[in-house]
Amino acid sequence: MPTATLTSKGQTTIPREIREHLRLRPGDRMEFVIDEHGRVVLIPISLDAAELAGILPKPKTAVSLARMNKVIRNRGAGR
Repeated sequence: MPTATLTSKGQTTIPREIREHLRLRPGDRMEFVIDEHGRVVLIPISLDAAELAGILPKPKTAVSLARMNKVIRNRGAGR
């Protein structure tokens, strides 16, 4: 079972086995949650952009870049 030591500054290193299991990389953000049994759960909150693929429905018709830019300009102008 992986273990770690807490420093006087309240810091610790997450063991490699745990980092690999959670696919944590430098700069990733994590959330600490206390569950109903008093256990602390570490939840990674950083997402890889590739994990977002497919979450939006495909458009029914293709939209050109020129049309997208026009809509962005118009919305930015408050129209």
